[in-house]
Amino acid sequence: MGIAFLFPGQGSQIPGMLHVLPDHPAVRKTLDEVSEVLGRHVQDLDSASALGSTVSVQLALLSAGVATARALIAEGVEPEVVAGLSVGAFAAGVISGVVELSDAVRLVQHRAEMMVSLYPDGYGLSSIMGLMELQVAQLVRDAHTEESPVYVGNINAPRQIVIAGSDAGMTKVLNAARNVGARKVERLHVSVPSHCPLLEPVAASLRTMLRTMTIYRPTTVYVGNVTARALRSAEAIAEDMVSNIAHGVRWFDATTVLEELGCHLFFEMPPGHVLRELAREAHPEVRALSIGESNIHYALRLASQRHDA
Repeated sequence: MGIAFLFPGQGSQIPGMLHVLPDHPAVRKTLDEVSEVLGRHVQDLDSASALGSTVSVQLALLSAGVATARALIAEGVEPEVVAGLSVGAFAAGVISGVVELSDAVRLVQHRAEMMVSLYPDGYGLSSIMGLMELQVAQLVRDAHTEESPVYVGNINAPRQIVIAGSDAGMTKVLNAARNVGARKVERLHVSVPSHCPLLEPVAASLRTMLRTMTIYRPTTVYVGNVTARALRSAEAIAEDMVSNIAHGVRWFDATTVLEELGCHLFFEMPPGHVLRELAREAHPEVRALSIGESNIHYALRLASQRHDA
């Protein structure tokens, strides 16, 4: 039974998330490493006020994911496959061995700063539950205009679709979704239109930045955001990390690939539990654990039971 490490994206952040990570030398070393790159202590980024910033959120998520994964690995729990949702892809890239953490910090900081500068207000993400992708895609086509753009973003589950774009465009789609029977619609706590063509300039800038960095042959299989395929080359993984911001994320398909690769034990890195719940819904036969809502010791026991089975 293989192990997959999952790294969450923006929206899963909670105040104090970096202060409740496992008390482990690998965690402390990782936080110190990030702090050195930033020139300030990374734990300053997880207060309620700091998390009002997209930049703080994305850096905190990267730090929490890498720190916890490294602690598990230090205790002998090695993932066969890694996958990260949106900014979580950078943590997955670090754990796969493709990029150094210091470079991932610089990429994520630039990514977040550029996202905010392009769309400081009036844009974001919304979730639609109860409709299929084709239904949502039609509603998006009907609502989209040049003045009020809106796009299909993430496919988290067959009937859980995220849309991205302008407030006006999303409002049209959400209203239409209610009228055709959506079970639930809501605005998400993300203030930028992630995972749509509006953010292609961010992807292009990240590609340019990445060319100044060294990438390495991966030591772990990485499942991509954009194509939901198992990626095994440094070039393919690096491209998925930097380009997913301008493309929809096929997360449901990605979790299916994880299961097909033989992973039946999923560990979601802190914070939150969204990826755990999506995995359980999509694949009831898979055992999924949120490290942030449990603890590292329980994860170690589960991993040990896998070998004993």
